[in-house]
Amino acid sequence: MAFILIVLYLVLWPIPIRPEAWSPPKAPELKGQYEYNSYLEAANFVLKGVADGPEDVAIDQEGRIYGGMADGTIVRTGGDLTFPEIFAYTEGRPLGMDFDGEGNLIVADAIKGLLSIDLSGEVSVLTDNNKGEPFGFTDDVDVAPSGAIYFSDASIRFGYGKDYEDVMEHGANGRLFVYKPATKETRLLLSDLYFANGVAVAPDESFVLVNETSAYRVKKLWLAGPKAGQAEVLIDNLPGFPDGISSNGAGMYWVALFSPRVPTLDLTLPHPILRGMVYRLPGALRPAPKMYGFVLGINKDGAVLQNFQGPSGAFAPITSAEQDGNRLYLGSLTADRIAVVNLPE
Repeated sequence: MAFILIVLYLVLWPIPIRPEAWSPPKAPELKGQYEYNSYLEAANFVLKGVADGPEDVAIDQEGRIYGGMADGTIVRTGGDLTFPEIFAYTEGRPLGMDFDGEGNLIVADAIKGLLSIDLSGEVSVLTDNNKGEPFGFTDDVDVAPSGAIYFSDASIRFGYGKDYEDVMEHGANGRLFVYKPATKETRLLLSDLYFANGVAVAPDESFVLVNETSAYRVKKLWLAGPKAGQAEVLIDNLPGFPDGISSNGAGMYWVALFSPRVPTLDLTLPHPILRGMVYRLPGALRPAPKMYGFVLGINKDGAVLQNFQGPSGAFAPITSAEQDGNRLYLGSLTADRIAVVNLPE
C-alpha cells in the first residue's frame, strides 16, 4: 500500500511547473577547447568574508569595485581594494550591474526592476514593466555607447528564488528588452528564451548577446546592418549553464558558467512526466549543480579563446566575469567574496 501511495504522489501530486520536452545535445567533454585545467585556483579575493552573494561586479572610473548583495545592499571597495562601504540599498535583489556614460550605476534588480543609482547612492526606478505587465525576474544589464540599456527578464513565470523551477520546467519564459533613457521607452526585443540571463552589447552596438541558461547557449540579436532584427545562436551546446556575460570592449566576451552540465537533469529533459516525478522528490534527491568554477572567453563569432576552470569549487558558483585591465573579477550568487584572476599575457 505504501508503495502505491508513493507512486501516486510522484505522478499526481500538484506541482507549480509544467515540464516541457526538450532533447539536449550530448554534453561536450572537457577536452580540446574545454580542456580540463585549474587556472582559477590561483584567484585572489576582494571583500572576503564581507560580501554576501555578489552576483555581479562593476568597476567605476576610480577603480572601485561594486557588488550587489543578497540583502539588497550594493557594497564597494576603495581603489586599493580596501575599506568596503555600503554604496546603496535597492530594497530588492541587485543582480546585473553596469555604469552609464554619466556615472550612474544601472542595476537589474530581480525584484524591483531596472534601476539607476546616482553618484550619491540615490536609487530611482527606470522601468519595472512592459506595457503594464510587470517584469518577472529582472536579471542582467549592459549599457550601450549610445546610452541604450539592454536587459533581460529571466522568466515571466517564476520570480527570484524560483530559478530551479524555471530550469525544471524548461519553458521558454525569458525575454530581452531595451530601455531608451531619452524617451523612457521600454521595448521588447526577443521572447521565448530559455531563462534569459547574461546580456552583453557589442562596442559598436551592431548586436547584443543574451545567455539562455537552461538551453546551454548564447544567442545573438543583430541590431544593425543587413541582418538587423534577426536572431541566431552564437555558440551552442556549452559544457555548463551560462550565467553572466560581459564584453571587455576589445572583442572578448566573458561567459560565466554557473555549473557544469548535470547528467541526471539532461536525462530527464526529453521526458516531462519523469521530470515532474523528479521535481516531487525531496530536495536532497533532486539533480543539483556542481560546485565548479568555469569561465570562457569567446569572440563575436562564438569561437572559444579562453577557458578557465576551478575544479575544487573553492570559488563557485561563478555568475559573472568582468575584465578591468589585465584582471578578471568574478561574481557569485552565494559566495562571501569577489574573486580576482590575473589574465595570461
